[in-house]
Amino acid sequence: MCASPIDNGELCLQSFQCRSKCCHRVNGLSMARCANKAAENQECSRKHLIGVYYRCPCENGLSCDADRTIVGIITNTDYGICQDPANQYKINDESN
Repeated sequence: MCASPIDNGELCLQSFQCRSKCCHRVNGLSMARCANKAAENQECSRKHLIGVYYRCPCENGLSCDADRTIVGIITNTDYGICQDPANQYKINDESN
């Protein structure tokens, strides 16, 4: 029997437990709680296997424009900003 998804603000151990699919903690000592995914222009983390985030991944349709380094991946600090890919292409087209 599957447990029903956890609502935002409730304690979690892994993102798959959350209705929002983001189990978020403020720092390494804090309890993780379900939280909303990051909106456009907010800080984000790329999706990863660990399942608990210091910055939530982006909402559907947005991409996390973050540097992906091995140190950032291991320490869970590879943060970026949520961007709409359609707007990025528009900006690039206008500058050419």
